[in-house]
Amino acid sequence: MPDWSYHVLFKPWLSKLAPVTSREFIHKNMNRIASLPGGSSIIHFLGREEISEKLTTSLGSERIRGPVGLSGKIDPRLSGVKAFSQLGFSMIEVGPVTLESQNGGFPERKEGRLLLPDHGESIGLEETVRRLEKADAEIPYLFHLQGSQDEIFKMAEALKPFHGILSFSHHEWSPNLVGKLSEWKPVFLRVPSKNVSEVDRFGGVSGFVLEESGEEGNLEAHKKAMEKLQGYDVVTVGGVKEPADALALLSAGARMVFLSTEYVEAGPGLPKRIHETLLDERAQGGKEETGWMWYFLFGLAIFLGGILALVFSLTSVILPYDETFLGISRQQLLLFNERILWFMAHDRMTLAGTMISGGLLYMWLARYSVSKGEKWAKQAIDFAAIAGFLGILFFIGYGYFDWLHLLFWIILLPLYVTGWIKSRGLSEKPASKNRRNDRTWLLGVYGQFCFVVLGFSFVLGGIVISYIGVTGVFIPTDIQYLCMPPELIQSFNERLIPVIAHDRAGFGSALFSVGSLVLMSALWGYHQGERWFWWMFLIGGIPAFTAGIFVHIMIGYTTFIHLLPAYMALFFYVGGLVLSYRYLMSK
Repeated sequence: MPDWSYHVLFKPWLSKLAPVTSREFIHKNMNRIASLPGGSSIIHFLGREEISEKLTTSLGSERIRGPVGLSGKIDPRLSGVKAFSQLGFSMIEVGPVTLESQNGGFPERKEGRLLLPDHGESIGLEETVRRLEKADAEIPYLFHLQGSQDEIFKMAEALKPFHGILSFSHHEWSPNLVGKLSEWKPVFLRVPSKNVSEVDRFGGVSGFVLEESGEEGNLEAHKKAMEKLQGYDVVTVGGVKEPADALALLSAGARMVFLSTEYVEAGPGLPKRIHETLLDERAQGGKEETGWMWYFLFGLAIFLGGILALVFSLTSVILPYDETFLGISRQQLLLFNERILWFMAHDRMTLAGTMISGGLLYMWLARYSVSKGEKWAKQAIDFAAIAGFLGILFFIGYGYFDWLHLLFWIILLPLYVTGWIKSRGLSEKPASKNRRNDRTWLLGVYGQFCFVVLGFSFVLGGIVISYIGVTGVFIPTDIQYLCMPPELIQSFNERLIPVIAHDRAGFGSALFSVGSLVLMSALWGYHQGERWFWWMFLIGGIPAFTAGIFVHIMIGYTTFIHLLPAYMALFFYVGGLVLSYRYLMSK
């Protein structure tokens, strides 16, 4: 559940439900998706919460893949562990773990806000062990043990099979207890950040967990406490509302920051935003990857091919080899039904506009993202390009395959393959200038939502158009425009419908390919301050929308229901550009 869906679709109505109901609804459903075959891939596709190796840290003797953890307050019943382990967290706090279950209390409801318990909620030791076995998460846990020393020892013994770190209140510290538990796992003492004092007397521990005080000002309290804990591994819980807060705590000496109540308000994209902020702080100029130029040339070839197709669609429409295949001339087709020619121009011009837009997107991604070694852009280009190449199978299936498509395919293939080979080692994760949860960021979230919907609509449109071409070829509004049933067209020339279907296949395949490029760019490459991204969408979208809408006006095919998908796509396109302007164009 990325920020663009959380803030726009889910949070408004979840905040109206009972706290436990809304929390468990989200967690259980996320966990179901994560548990499905391919569920992890779906989560990765929508959120891309991968963590750069540059952010690897350590805690006690544990190697941790990143500096962001999840507080036990967020998921006290462990109903979403499997999902959270794939949402950018490097460690999950379990607890408080008690021998017996206990209920947590909730603060007074505030309008429009999701609530978390303000004091301990525990499912008990036995149920904790059962759910951890079922979750089988790939990341370590921070166990928050609560009880007497004997109870802590018993719980720690039961949790020995699970990878992670033990923690309990500093009030329960004793050399004997710490000595026994340290044989199993690193031991951290928990202390409210406002009560840090005389820490030197707590020997044998690997570090400290600074707990939130339940009041405002956790961030400053944590920072002051860490001044007294120099030389220890320190974990903070709470106080991180936005990436800038995490950056401040990590800079002050924290090894990890655990997101608590503020995470619910900020949204599930907060871990990813923190990681991208850290990468931006550590950004260093490097040598540009050589593979980007071949991807750029690949996009340029598609762009030029689209220009050529546009010229044909505005002039003769039918080419000599089309006439040879049909066995009739352009004039004969015009005499039979001139609207068939304009209808073919409509398919061919929309294809041309889509190709021009796709070529521009390929060039922009190659120049501004692949050149920096970013893996997401390479994967987006690879998927879209392969989908486009496979579109040739549609042409073959219709029984009409013109040599110009084959020539274009032959020109493109070596450019793409060379780019793919030279960029195989790309592994860089994107950085971001975003630091605050301000109005610019929130408007940017809505802008991203518009772009994601736009990409989904293009992909779906490509599938639908291809399906129509494979089956009936025409839709009711097409027949209404042509003023002629398909049977009459077939009786006039049995090869005419295969040619029209061939055009639809070309457009459907191209729309799917470019739509996937738009979708993956919106999901993976949308970061504050990336001015090129805004210009890519603005300029890249103009050819497709202009050609797609203009040709309908030009040929008089203006049926509202037929153009409604284009109008809706245009709405999301313009909305995305307007809402994202300040977010993407800010320095």
